[in-house]
Amino acid sequence: MTQFLGEFDCKLDAKGRMSMPSGLRKQISPEAKEKFVLNRGFENCLALYPMDEWQKISAEINQLNMFVKKNREFARYFYRGASELELDAAGRLLLPKRMCDYAGIDKDIILSAWSNKIEIWSTAKFEAMMNDEPSDFSKLAEEVMGKINQGGTTGEVS
Repeated sequence: MTQFLGEFDCKLDAKGRMSMPSGLRKQISPEAKEKFVLNRGFENCLALYPMDEWQKISAEINQLNMFVKKNREFARYFYRGASELELDAAGRLLLPKRMCDYAGIDKDIILSAWSNKIEIWSTAKFEAMMNDEPSDFSKLAEEVMGKINQGGTTGEVS
């Protein structure tokens, strides 16, 4: 399983291409074969998945019962705008204009790589989001991660 890590400042060229930073290229699994799927992410960013990771996610979604309305709605919104991309000989990806418009991306972007995907943000939106840090990050961490323990439900140590 791919485990991306890092933040990278990038720029789009006049044709809407971004160069994949070498630090990220080194993290791409050979199974992806430098192919990706780009789709709309949460909070108006773009999500870039290596092809092998996209196939795993698609397999999970394909297991959903499409006779259930919320499953159909989720699948439609998740796949909306999904585009297959491939690194060119110069190590660049061409981002579709429609997807850039969705994310408010013009030229300056930040790639935020974590888990199995790379989020592509307009620099302004990314910085605004990160400046809106919860006033008590430790409390948020406790609420989200505190339940991960040895069978308890509150995360408290007895």
